[in-house]
Amino acid sequence: MFANIGEDIVTAVLQGAPPGTVYALVALGFVLAYKTSGVFNLAFGAQAYASAVLYFKTHAEWGWPVLPSLAVSVFVLAPLVGFLLESLIFRHLRTAPPVSSLVVAIGLTIAIPSIVDLALDFQPRNGQIPLGIVPNGNSVYYPVFDLYSFSRDELMAMGVATAAMLALAAMFRFTMVGLKMRAVVESPRLTELNGLAADRISISAWMLSSLFAGLAGVLIAPRFPTLAPGRFFDIVVVAIAAAAVGALVSLPRAYIGGLALGVAIALFNTFIPRWANDHSWLRPMQNNITPALPFVVLFLVLVFMPGLRRARFAADPLAGVDPPPRSTVIPAPISASEIVRRTLGTTLLVVTLIVLFTRGDSAFLYLAGQGAALAVVYLSITIITGLAGHISLCQGSFAAVGAFTTYQLAARYDTSVLVGAVAGALVAAAVGALLSVPLIRLSGVWIAIATLAFAFFFDAVMVKFSWTGAPSGVATGDLVVPRPVIGPWDMASDKSFLAFLLAVLAIATVAVMLLSRSTTGRMLRATRGSEIAAQSIGISPTRARVLAFSLAAGLAGLGGALLVIQQESVNYDTNFAPFAALFWLVLVVTFGARAPEGAIAGAATFTLFDKVVLQGTFIGWLLRSPDRVPGLLPVSPKWRLVLFGLGTIQYASHPEGVLEMARARRNRRRAEDDDHDDDHVELALEASV
Repeated sequence: MFANIGEDIVTAVLQGAPPGTVYALVALGFVLAYKTSGVFNLAFGAQAYASAVLYFKTHAEWGWPVLPSLAVSVFVLAPLVGFLLESLIFRHLRTAPPVSSLVVAIGLTIAIPSIVDLALDFQPRNGQIPLGIVPNGNSVYYPVFDLYSFSRDELMAMGVATAAMLALAAMFRFTMVGLKMRAVVESPRLTELNGLAADRISISAWMLSSLFAGLAGVLIAPRFPTLAPGRFFDIVVVAIAAAAVGALVSLPRAYIGGLALGVAIALFNTFIPRWANDHSWLRPMQNNITPALPFVVLFLVLVFMPGLRRARFAADPLAGVDPPPRSTVIPAPISASEIVRRTLGTTLLVVTLIVLFTRGDSAFLYLAGQGAALAVVYLSITIITGLAGHISLCQGSFAAVGAFTTYQLAARYDTSVLVGAVAGALVAAAVGALLSVPLIRLSGVWIAIATLAFAFFFDAVMVKFSWTGAPSGVATGDLVVPRPVIGPWDMASDKSFLAFLLAVLAIATVAVMLLSRSTTGRMLRATRGSEIAAQSIGISPTRARVLAFSLAAGLAGLGGALLVIQQESVNYDTNFAPFAALFWLVLVVTFGARAPEGAIAGAATFTLFDKVVLQGTFIGWLLRSPDRVPGLLPVSPKWRLVLFGLGTIQYASHPEGVLEMARARRNRRRAEDDDHDDDHVELALEASV
């Protein structure tokens, strides 16, 4: 018996080594990016995807040999991407808070894959399995002790990961190059005072990190059934757990952490099914917990690893010599021109709604309803990010809680869907409050990563339980949610339900505005500025965080419930999956997370930008004929991801968003004009005297 157990353990270790090597390979690149740039680079997976797609196009579709394809995709494209990212974006974020760099990296995660797909005319397809860099890499195997056989691709990835770990560790420990890279991360100004070109060193570091991302992408691509951006992002999230074991700075510990994750998953897959035959309570763990093990490890490491919680991101000690930044908001009295502008905006909105309700077709009514429901979800980002200052990457999970609760109450207990929506909001608020408790000791980027781990855990585990209402093998898109009936008012039509959604959105918007101006809103803004300063005047940061998470989660749950009622089905994968929900944050922070206008503009853009702009509907309406639309339209909807993904770049210098930035510029220009007029008056008075 013990011999069999020992043999099973050895077999599990061998089975876990190849996927563990994948985690280790990406974790090494992630740690390399952090050590050489100080940036928590969530876009690492997008960079890996770019090289993997180019390798696939050149080798599989264009018929290039392996070496030229590898050279172009890894040793040309990848360093070029690193050069562009550093010189055009991250160089200007050196003194920005780490959260700003994280938001920009999330935007790049959305934008880079779409740029690659558009530039290379690539469309991910099932069964499009990439080839490795060694001949017959996925068909030639080498047995070990007759227990497990390694493929050539697996051996190549394991060898490269081990060699990379040793080479990178030696570079940072024993060479001047590694010392210079770390010095630039600590303080580029002090580095320049010592006669070193900080910009040149930083570009070299980014090119090296991007080269590693490209190599990792090409090596791990054969493990996927198809090339898709979401798969690379999933691997990055898993690798963060391994990188966190090394506190983002230790390459050997990150390597060991990646291997340990792979082996741990293999051990679970080996022994849990056997134990589940004797213990029925282990069966849910067998089916659900094992795929989510990396996300559970990541969450536990963040919460219970004191050294990581106390770790601080690099800050330039000479940053204090910078002049204070210009105020992002210029207060000014409401002038006649401002009154005219607001009147025109209100009139335009009213006219648009009248045209929509009187002449809008079913497609636009449906999209408008979807946008109104999503705007309620986006208002939750206004609370958690705009007011409280936290980056939460699990708002999609909170919205899904509201959606599934509504379905359960309506389908199984014959409850009104509106009652179910309210109940879903309350359940989501409770989940948000519970989640905030273990996050109390975290701050900044760590909160964002912990909520991302929760989102992936929810996606891998919680959605598969029976509480969602989806029987085994039934897609969530088949979970039908009815439209509500209020007395004689039947909201089965899109027009009637749109009117209801607009009323709910108006109430939610006013509620968020009142919250912002209330004592609670001031408390949240105080903790956003400085938790220590807020605590010194009697504000409890713990209470503020729990309140912010519960309010934001409850509003997201309400919006998720309204969304599935409007669509008349749950559609979890389309609406609430973690990677898809990242785009919500991108849109809201681009337009402005500190005011409800940003959430509403983001939701309208998400639903209408493709139909109205990219497909040429608006231009066709202006030209009075769809036949007169220019031939370049319609364009790919991926341009929406590109434009708004890159739009997050402005977040570092303008965290208030483009709407508030434009308002501030108008106020500043008006103030400057008033000062100019006052100078003219003074000169005229002096001349008269």
